[in-house]
Amino acid sequence: MYWLSLVIAGLCEVLGVVVINMYVSTNKLRYVLLLIVTFAFSLLFLSIALIDVPMSTAYAIWTGIGAVGGAIVGILFYGESKNVLRLFFMGLILASTIGLKLLH
Repeated sequence: MYWLSLVIAGLCEVLGVVVINMYVSTNKLRYVLLLIVTFAFSLLFLSIALIDVPMSTAYAIWTGIGAVGGAIVGILFYGESKNVLRLFFMGLILASTIGLKLLH
């Protein structure tokens, strides 16, 4: 339950970054409201995860999901670079995130 909450928090973080990009390109107020909601849910689910997952592990995994997820969204939908080194380092972040979960 707590680990699932942490994954949901990370995915809400990714969605929040996508909404930021939508706001920057359109300047529409509805995206500011959606941004507040997505980050609020991200923090809500992170706080639920912190009931069982140590803070340092939860924060590292949350930011890792956000960083890699944001980069993947950028590659898939916004034409960002698919440079091999970039993908390699994203893999390192993902491997580190999985490693932290395995050590818990």
